[in-house]
Amino acid sequence: MKHLNWQVLLGLALIVLSAFVYFIHYLIFHDVHHIFLYLVGDIAFVFIEVLLVTLIIHKLLTEREKRTMLEKMNMVIGTFFSEVGTALLVSFSKIDPTRADIRKKLSVTKDFTDKEFLKMDHHLKKYECVIEPKKKDLEYLKKFFSEKRDFLLRLLENQNLLEHDSFTNLLWAVFHLGDELAHRKDLKTIPEADLRHLAGDMKRAYRLLLSEWLDYMKHLRNNYPYLFSLAMRTNPFDPHASPTIK
Repeated sequence: MKHLNWQVLLGLALIVLSAFVYFIHYLIFHDVHHIFLYLVGDIAFVFIEVLLVTLIIHKLLTEREKRTMLEKMNMVIGTFFSEVGTALLVSFSKIDPTRADIRKKLSVTKDFTDKEFLKMDHHLKKYECVIEPKKKDLEYLKKFFSEKRDFLLRLLENQNLLEHDSFTNLLWAVFHLGDELAHRKDLKTIPEADLRHLAGDMKRAYRLLLSEWLDYMKHLRNNYPYLFSLAMRTNPFDPHASPTIK
């Protein structure tokens, strides 16, 4: 209410000052016709000014700000895959008995077109992956998440990620899986029902990882060819991938 009263008082003060200046103009020149001529002209231009500033310039600035934010988010996503995502994809794909169905499709090359990326995206949405972890796989992932916990927490604190729902969902799925594993003291003795539960959590994270990885590959292909080159040479779905150029 105080903020509103301050704005009302300021508006009234500006109107009074404007009227006072017009009054001084009349006292000096005694020309009411001239005053109203420019007053009406100025009021008419206000609508054009609103159009230019609010609808056009504001939209251009908003689009530029959005592109800048998306660029920052893609930097965060790239860091995620460097530190966590790629390693998880390698681990999950090893315990996915149906991985042969997508291995060839996800062998992204520099010649891939937007149409091929779209086709792969549709395929992944229909892909019913299967995760069959062994207890040794759970022990490895528990240690892995323990080492990366601080990194994942810092990502969750990043305000830019609030604009990227799919990646935020991925982070929560990955973080949840890490929490599930951390709360189990002895993974060697867990019952089969609990193993299936953890497999379900892994499957959720795996599917989100696949989709986000594909989007990130498309972004690199379109914007950063040198980063895309390294991503192709470390493709987690290519058993012959090597960072060394031969």
